Amino acid sequence: MKCDVSLSDHLRARLEKQADPNRAPAMQAYMKSPMPFLGVGTPKRRRVTKLLFAPLIYGDPAAWRADVLQIWREARYREELYAAIDLAGIRPARPFQRMEALPLYREMIISGNWWDTTDAIAPHRLFDILMAERDAMSRVLLAWASDDNLWIRRSAILCQMLAKDAMDIPLLEACIAPSLDSKEFFLRKAIGWVLRHYARTNPDYVRGYVAANAQRLSSLSKREALKHLD
Repeated sequence: MKCDVSLSDHLRARLEKQADPNRAPAMQAYMKSPMPFLGVGTPKRRRVTKLLFAPLIYGDPAAWRADVLQIWREARYREELYAAIDLAGIRPARPFQRMEALPLYREMIISGNWWDTTDAIAPHRLFDILMAERDAMSRVLLAWASDDNLWIRRSAILCQMLAKDAMDIPLLEACIAPSLDSKEFFLRKAIGWVLRHYARTNPDYVRGYVAANAQRLSSLSKREALKHLD
């Protein structure tokens, strides 16, 4: 955007025009977020970002990554983090979903530090990279599955949540395995969610997996996995 005002500043100004201060406290409380909200719901935010980002043309992925990171790092309100994720997924950025984008997403997942940002990135952007560069990304996911950071581990589990027939079952099992005995709610929930989604495509596999791992899967994971099968 050729002007003295940055894309990040333009975004904030437009979001502020849509802000509902009366909604903001409830949104922040629901998300248990230390970062305040403006009070802009998802439909309004997406309309703002669609109009603002539509004219953007990126000649190279570095410029796109720079814009995403600027919005992310300069965010004062959580809706701005969501807008950065919107920019990461625009149509012109589809060719940029390669391994070179992984440091960007890792930073966003770790600093976002909550399920809302993690779950918006992992099943979409990380999965795009997996589809583009399966061997390299599979190795990364296997490492992430044992990472010390909770949200990185959750990302490895949820990466294939929307894979359907493209599911790599051995990779899925390998990403779940390090967290099978975890007491962490967000990992248990992630295991259940990814299995629940895959059950729509391959219910027999999910039933068999849950039965084979019944002694190690938490009741939460099993309940989520079988939610639409029992």
